[in-house]
Amino acid sequence: MSDQKIALVTGGVGGIGTAVCQSLVKQGVRVFANYYPAEAEQATAWQAQQKAAGYDIEIIAADVSSYEACEEMVAAIAEQAGLVDILVNGAGITRDSSMKNMDKDSWNAVINTNLNSVYNVTKQVFEGMTARGTGRIINISSVNGQRGQFGQANYASAKAGLHGFTMSLAQEGAAKGVTVNTISPGYISTAMTQAIPEDIRDKIVAGIPAKKMGQPEDIANAISFLSSESASYITGANLPVNGGLFMSF
Repeated sequence: MSDQKIALVTGGVGGIGTAVCQSLVKQGVRVFANYYPAEAEQATAWQAQQKAAGYDIEIIAADVSSYEACEEMVAAIAEQAGLVDILVNGAGITRDSSMKNMDKDSWNAVINTNLNSVYNVTKQVFEGMTARGTGRIINISSVNGQRGQFGQANYASAKAGLHGFTMSLAQEGAAKGVTVNTISPGYISTAMTQAIPEDIRDKIVAGIPAKKMGQPEDIANAISFLSSESASYITGANLPVNGGLFMSF
């Protein structure tokens, strides 16, 4: 069996996910980018684009809101490459609306995809990591999980819940060489944020002390650090990458 580390990045074909996958490949990691099964055509095109750019990234389908699908995904990776050493839980969706207008389906969709998925995937890899005495788990939360946001009761709840998960699991893995950390991005320049009307986007940027949105690479660099041996004594932490938009200690 190769000594090459294996990483699974859920939501790996998105804007931030792409930068994360590329960064891990640069570290010599074998990377599996997860995508939603209905988006197979887009994922295949994405993989071809990455290969043309010099990044050999494998793709794997699974609805991460399904426990059984996550079991099958991790089993397939194990059969094809080996056990997962680095897990980045990055899959997420939004279904924004005020509480007055938020229906049950919008609540459940966000909680299932953004929070329950982290249990579904992590459950499949954590025991193997502790048994081997090594592992890195990084959960991508959000600045809005720290400060809240109008119209995002579902999203902010899920993202805040990620850090409770992180702190608890970190205590279970610490003595066994497994670190578990959260990264909380602020506003990052992706296709999603660029779709925001320019006048609203300008107001957002004006409220950020750094006076700019972050880049996907800013998140990827933080994940590369937390997944490395250099971060072996950091666990249960939340690393904000938000340009000063929300500050706490």
